[in-house]
Amino acid sequence: MAFYSLRVTCNVLLYSLIVYLFPFHCLADDNQTSTLVVNATSNLSARQIPDNFFGVFLEEINHEVSGGLWAELVSNRGFEAGNIDPWTIIGDNSSISVSTDLASCFEKNKVALKLEVLCGDTKPCPNNGVGISNPGFWGMNIEEGKKYQIIFYVKALAKTDLQISFIGADDKKLASFNATVGNTANWTRISNILEANATYHNASLQITTTTKGVYWLDQVSVMPKDTHKGNGFRKDLFQMVAKLKPKFLRFPGGCFVQGNVLSNAFKWKETVGPWEERPGHLNDVWNYWTDDGFGYFEGLQLAEDLHALPVWVFNSGISLKERVNSSELSTYVEDALDSIEFARGCTKSKWGSVRASMGHPKPFDLRYVAVGNEDCGNSNYRGNYLIFHDKIKYRYPDIKIISNCDGSGKPLDHPADLYDYHIYTNSADMFSKSTKFDKTSRSGPKAFVSEYAVWKEDAGLGSLLAAVSEAAFLIGLEKNRHFFLYTLLIFYELCFFSFITKNQYFHSIHFLCSDIVEMVAYAPLFLNINDKRWIPDAIVFDSYQNYGTPSYWVQRYFTDSSGAILLPTTLNTNSPNSLIASAIYLKGYKHNQNYIIIKVVNFGTTPQNLKISVNGLNSTVKHGSSKIVLTSSNSMDENSFLEPNKVAPRRSLLEDAANEMNVILPPYSVTSFDLLT
Repeated sequence: MAFYSLRVTCNVLLYSLIVYLFPFHCLADDNQTSTLVVNATSNLSARQIPDNFFGVFLEEINHEVSGGLWAELVSNRGFEAGNIDPWTIIGDNSSISVSTDLASCFEKNKVALKLEVLCGDTKPCPNNGVGISNPGFWGMNIEEGKKYQIIFYVKALAKTDLQISFIGADDKKLASFNATVGNTANWTRISNILEANATYHNASLQITTTTKGVYWLDQVSVMPKDTHKGNGFRKDLFQMVAKLKPKFLRFPGGCFVQGNVLSNAFKWKETVGPWEERPGHLNDVWNYWTDDGFGYFEGLQLAEDLHALPVWVFNSGISLKERVNSSELSTYVEDALDSIEFARGCTKSKWGSVRASMGHPKPFDLRYVAVGNEDCGNSNYRGNYLIFHDKIKYRYPDIKIISNCDGSGKPLDHPADLYDYHIYTNSADMFSKSTKFDKTSRSGPKAFVSEYAVWKEDAGLGSLLAAVSEAAFLIGLEKNRHFFLYTLLIFYELCFFSFITKNQYFHSIHFLCSDIVEMVAYAPLFLNINDKRWIPDAIVFDSYQNYGTPSYWVQRYFTDSSGAILLPTTLNTNSPNSLIASAIYLKGYKHNQNYIIIKVVNFGTTPQNLKISVNGLNSTVKHGSSKIVLTSSNSMDENSFLEPNKVAPRRSLLEDAANEMNVILPPYSVTSFDLLT
């Protein structure tokens, strides 16, 4: 029996090799059922998918972080944004005058808000007082029974009574406290915790007084007390990301790292330490101010909380409109080296001690850094990159360095551990890109598909059509191998060296045919529905709710791919432009049981008949197997706050689960057959 199986396998592989080498192939009849053969024989060409294959990419875009994942509720909390927006004045010109000046006690944030209250002596103030109000990011979400930490700094030359309140849209007072300050030229830190008595999703913070006089405010913060682990991440949005089980987190950009001009690039040293001392900066690529409450430290902490490896992207001395010559790059190189020391250095090192002072004495697990973002087209990039590369490798030889230059078409002309590949395109082209890396040279660095998405007309705010083609692309990345070498090697080893041991076989296959794509991430991750800078996105949210787009749900299909065993599959079909499939083996998966997960994409307009055969199992497929289907009645269907699960996976028991199955794939669908073995 073993000899017969080997002979059949050799014949099949030889035929595949001939088909590859000669420019002809036979198409089945149009009505013929497609067939998918999954080979689960342990001594065949199964191989491990990279351990860090699937991850996420976080950028400050669409208010993804400020007003999103970072739970701070006050917008422009330090009044450093060039004006006081979105703060508004409570009271008319006869009762209060508001301006900014450089009176702050914080050296890096000199701007403070000056309020001159004109009423309150001979002229009474309005009953509710005068002052200022902040609506947060399109409304603060204040929920009944939940607690909120309020911190602000105030200076008053005379005794002043302040009332700090959460106010609902109908002027209902949700919570408040009073503070008496003054009679000093020094600044006073006010801190209190308020518990809301009602729920309003578009509330505001008000600071008011009925006392005449002059006082200053600065660094006004409101943070929910129930952030994830107290680390400042909005719980519901964190959980949406955590459910993706990312193995890495690429951050903080993206174009956010570059800036339109270098003065507005992300400068990590200005984003660490006490939040009150962070100057913030204009996100001039996406046109809004960020206080940088979520900085370099918070990105590293987020990766750790997600059990993901951080992929740190730093500026290469290049913005969208400016560049630094290689001869003048020393400051940027020093910053890059210091950033690694901050993440990994001991507590006695200069920057490791700063990390420790922020509450994290243990080093972060930083293994990957990227030199810039999409900078390869700039004439200065290669020269700059080589300086970064050599300096980092000299001090941190284990760090994997990512180049912006695409090496999928031709070899790179400079050293790198990985190279970036970004793709934004239409759905048909995305499907075709499923074979993008099959003929890429395996002798160079690995590929990092750090940004991909279907966009524009095919996508809308996130369509089924876009998601299905992205699923095909991901299956291609999951499977990718050099077809000719892969087939030839299997034929060679099976048919001429069948005497080698199983362990030797697995080792040689993994070594010669390991994935060229090491990591992949969708982009962008989040969209605040009030700030549609870039669409589509994986997760849409407002002040209190969220939903996953179909593209988000497609990513959920791949959460267990990292480190899984990829099984060889053969798909025979007359619809090569609409069908694609892969299979992985998971040992000790749900309830410590073993599963074969078969993913199939039908990108066609009609249902497809598919016969699935799983060969090489020591036992039959067991009861308890299931299938998960993502589809809808219209390929352009989207989810929304009104219908958050209009396009979402549907799980059902696979009643006829067996080693051989005949199934029907709906049009524009992604189906996972989870076979319990």
